[in-house]
Amino acid sequence: MTRTSLQGSSLGGLRVPAAFSPPVAWSVLLRPGRALVVPLLFTAGLLAFGLYTPVRQNPRLLWSFLGTGAVLIAWNGALLVTALRGRREFTLELVLRKQHYVQACAHTSILLYWGWYWRPVYELAYLILAQLVFAYAFDMLLSWSRRDTYTLGFGPFPIILSTNLFLWFREDWFYLQFLMMAVGFAAKEFIRWNKNGRQTHIFNPSSFTLTIFSVALILTGASDITWGQDIAVTQFYPPQMYLFLFLVALPGQFLFGVTTMTLSAVLTTYLFGLAYYGATGIYFFFDSYIPIAVFLGMHLLFTDPSTAPQTELGRMIFGALYGLSTILLYQLLGAAGLPTFYDKLLQVPLLNLLIKGIDRTVRSGPLRRFDPGLIAPSLPPRRRYLAYMSVWTIVFAVMSAAQGVGDRHRGQWIPFWQQACQEDRPYACRYLAQLHATYCDAGSGWSCNELGILQADREVGSQTGVTSMQRGCELGFQPACVNATALVSGGVRAAGPPPLEDLPILLRGSKGPITDRRPASLYARACDQGWAEICGRDADAGGR
Repeated sequence: MTRTSLQGSSLGGLRVPAAFSPPVAWSVLLRPGRALVVPLLFTAGLLAFGLYTPVRQNPRLLWSFLGTGAVLIAWNGALLVTALRGRREFTLELVLRKQHYVQACAHTSILLYWGWYWRPVYELAYLILAQLVFAYAFDMLLSWSRRDTYTLGFGPFPIILSTNLFLWFREDWFYLQFLMMAVGFAAKEFIRWNKNGRQTHIFNPSSFTLTIFSVALILTGASDITWGQDIAVTQFYPPQMYLFLFLVALPGQFLFGVTTMTLSAVLTTYLFGLAYYGATGIYFFFDSYIPIAVFLGMHLLFTDPSTAPQTELGRMIFGALYGLSTILLYQLLGAAGLPTFYDKLLQVPLLNLLIKGIDRTVRSGPLRRFDPGLIAPSLPPRRRYLAYMSVWTIVFAVMSAAQGVGDRHRGQWIPFWQQACQEDRPYACRYLAQLHATYCDAGSGWSCNELGILQADREVGSQTGVTSMQRGCELGFQPACVNATALVSGGVRAAGPPPLEDLPILLRGSKGPITDRRPASLYARACDQGWAEICGRDADAGGR
């Protein structure tokens, strides 16, 4: 195949559009026997993953690949038979759209940076690649089953990569990942409406399928068959992740004008967080004003311009609704004892359904006068986008300086929650107990002892407290041994500052493991976090 110009012409089997259409590089007309070799090659590539050692060593994962490949081969054969009977011909077009490859670059950058600090991203990268191979085969077969033209480009990349930034099924259940991708592409193909005189998909494909499967996981209580909770937590491991996401999203904001959605979503959530802190003395999301996974969703999940309002004020309303719905879902999920990482996923399809109504309200009602799009209407779109980006940059800089976003939020650290618990702030003691339970499981005898004291004082009674203290004693924290015995007889409970060996566990906050474990470095970090009882320690004296 030869690349051709965009003038109306033909060259052998190649057909070039007569009408000027910049994204189309070329198209080729193929008979069914030749056309359907292309999806068959992608299917063969998918089945080839079965030769990879990690796949062969897991029978359930292997059958996920073999079963999915068998379905694609059967579909390929059935389509070939019907196409030959109907004497159909297929067109394969090459279209390279900016919104696809720019988003793909942003998603890939995030995966690479995140994976450097959380290795399962790299270790399971072959599964993301497998999904891309599957997506091309599935999308091609679906398109040619319904029409004669398939558009080849980077279209599957943002769908696959965006989905994998929020939810993966574990290896034993990986066939559901393929099913999740299939539902997303089918929704894009079948669920459509007329928007501004053209037929287009209603829902953001990745967010639609994430919502459907999230609801199913919640209803079945099967969230543990995914990596969802791990993803939400570990995306904060890389240093300066908020700044990284801010920078990665800028090219898309400049090219596609989605800044106002992100800006309004972030600002709405942050202002609510400030008000909540002012009223309660604690943070709504506990360890942040805006969790990193929510911040990611505000940049690269709900901001698809094809499924968002067209008016600027409408996009601002759309963003504010995403922020408010995230807050509401977090509260409802937490109150119901359900995993809260779904808070950024469940609402997007509903918001997609509202976009026409939002635009009508802005264009026809009294809100029209407040639409920023009416300011300097002759201003070229790219300059307008730069103006919005400038405002967003100032807002982000102010939030960063105020530690509203970034690596140093106080809600990550034990001293803040100890003080809040002593002051009997809402939920503070319960969250402090959760922190101690996490650190106790990670091997901190000091946290086991503190957890036991909290349990004995405030929660479910002395026996649970004794169990926690015994665990602390086994980990070598001597006051826990004294307490485990004394608590049974109602004696005085001993406490003490954490030992040096526990500090790498206690000081990490919500970040990844601490790599610099020199005593001087640990003590400096502890002082910075507000551990008054540690600040005076002498590193050279062993830290006791």
